Amino acid sequence: MLIEINRKTAETDISLKLDLEKRVKPSISTGLPFFDHMLYAMAFHGKFYLEIRATGDIEVDAHHLVEDIGLVLGQSLKESFKDKGAINRYGSAIIPMDDALSEVIIDVCNRPYLVYNVNFPQEMSGSFANFLFKEFFQALVSEAKINLHLNVRYGENSHHISESLFKASGIAMEYAFRKTGEKGTASMSTKGII
Repeated sequence: MLIEINRKTAETDISLKLDLEKRVKPSISTGLPFFDHMLYAMAFHGKFYLEIRATGDIEVDAHHLVEDIGLVLGQSLKESFKDKGAINRYGSAIIPMDDALSEVIIDVCNRPYLVYNVNFPQEMSGSFANFLFKEFFQALVSEAKINLHLNVRYGENSHHISESLFKASGIAMEYAFRKTGEKGTASMSTKGII
């Protein structure tokens, strides 16, 4: 199911398309090349379609754009779950990238919570400030209403750390949101509702 979300504020203008079941090459353009690279890696390795066209006041700071893209992606994940029926709910992945090893665990539970055990040895990857990734994931979690644990076990190169983290996120996401039954089938929670 294709989800399309547009968000325009005084600071950012974002158009996003997401289809977790469509295996088509991602298309990302945010004006932040390293961020584009990470989002592309997430969707490519998660085997889902993601298209993002985004502009923002990056001449001031990339924070607004990175955070707002997290919000919109989170909204689209939440929307994709609404009418899907039963899904796996849980997803996890441990992915290496040369010296780095990242672990991502997701629970699609309608309770937003982020655990972020990520340290970057270098502040920047190209012209991108790595601390902004926490803002992205926090925004995604708050809108998707998921529990997300991000753990970088080790790594010496910030680029490799980021890449292993985003690849693992995509793989865990794809599995957690994968449909397992029709709408109205048994709940994925002992409470009877997520």
